[in-house]
Amino acid sequence: MINRPYLLNILWFVLLLGTAPLRAAESSASAELQADWDKRQAQAQVLQREGSAKQAEAEKVYEKSQLECHKKFLVNSCLGDARKIYTQSHKEAQLLENEGKAIERQIKKEQLSDQDRRRAAQAPERAETLQAREAETSALRQESAAEQAAQEADKVRKAAEGSKRKAADADRLAKKRAAHEEKVAAHKEKAARRAAEAEAAK
Repeated sequence: MINRPYLLNILWFVLLLGTAPLRAAESSASAELQADWDKRQAQAQVLQREGSAKQAEAEKVYEKSQLECHKKFLVNSCLGDARKIYTQSHKEAQLLENEGKAIERQIKKEQLSDQDRRRAAQAPERAETLQAREAETSALRQESAAEQAAQEADKVRKAAEGSKRKAADADRLAKKRAAHEEKVAAHKEKAARRAAEAEAAK
């Protein structure tokens, strides 16, 4: 007997394998586009590292300038100049970091847009695959239900046949017992009659 639940599991597995290429295509961009993203992502990371390094250097120079200014006659003027230099370096460093972050945001935006585009393009094929999957599953379920119903009907039939056989056997046994009892009674009657005849002959 074929195990229907097992067949249903096999069907789902095969259909999932059939949809694997769709999911793979949906989750990956073209090699050319991915290479461009990777290149720009590397550029964004370089800019952010340069910005961070420039910021650290500006702070280091500013701290050193502050110490030097306190040794000079025009301390406030020196500190003001050092502050201007630091502010300019800080802005330049911030611009580098912001440029790198802007590139990353643009890449993420393009990736999401590409995913949406590919998902929309593959929607009809996914719908067709899903419809085929549902049709196959429905057919197997109907076949399984029909087979189960046939099995139940066969059980009922066999149970009825068994009851019929038992009734027939009981009827045969009853008739056999009745015939035996009738035969025994006839023998007893015959024996009694002979005994009576023998007694009368004395």
